[in-house]
Amino acid sequence: MHETTDTSTEAEEVQLALLRAMSGRDRVRQTCVLSSHLRQMALNAIRKRFPEMDDSENKLAFIELTFGKSLSDAIRSQVTGASR
Repeated sequence: MHETTDTSTEAEEVQLALLRAMSGRDRVRQTCVLSSHLRQMALNAIRKRFPEMDDSENKLAFIELTFGKSLSDAIRSQVTGASR
């Protein structure tokens, strides 16, 4: 079993037992909820660090941090090209 640094072995065993008891549908749902929360936390952190950015710039910064500069640049060029 992989041990985390911030969770006791006992707590990790309980978490794994709960995950194993979930249906596949519930595991997917839980994964989506957690993923959404993490995205929102990341966007909020970017907003806090760069309050001068508007919402579009904030989302592009998130894309750059998550997927890389080439994708964010490609999206930026599509957005700016589409608004002309």
